Amino acid sequence: MTGTINLKLDINGRSRELAVEPRVTLLDALREHLDLTGTKKGCDQGQCGACTVHVDGKRVLACLTLAAQVEGRAITTIEGLAEGDGGLHPVQSAFLEHDAFQCGYCTPGQIMSAVACIREGHTKSDNEIREYMSGNLCRCGAYSHIVAAVREAAEAAS
Repeated sequence: MTGTINLKLDINGRSRELAVEPRVTLLDALREHLDLTGTKKGCDQGQCGACTVHVDGKRVLACLTLAAQVEGRAITTIEGLAEGDGGLHPVQSAFLEHDAFQCGYCTPGQIMSAVACIREGHTKSDNEIREYMSGNLCRCGAYSHIVAAVREAAEAAS
């Protein structure tokens, strides 16, 4: 293959190697090259948050991040969020309990942002949760349920 670069990515605690063009985004590397399709492609312009993943514990829009930029950094996708015993992450459980989804398309990005929002300490009020989750859009309008789920998961974590 000409015009490709070899990358070694640490994804969900596992080292993955791939050869891609330098312009391949992290989102496309995950979905098209590594078959990790939980991270969704929404707008592909950084506007909707459906592609949110964590890089070194911070939320990142995978559609705006080149795969080459994250080599050597710890990447966590929705597939890697669940507990090691196969149980759900507390935020995933809270989303289920509060029906914080309808069609489910935005849910992986919403959950990844919610985990970061809680970790960052931005859950002091519903308004603060709304503000720090505002980069994730839900076409179905499940926002009140999402806020309730984030609030509950944050309270359980403290």
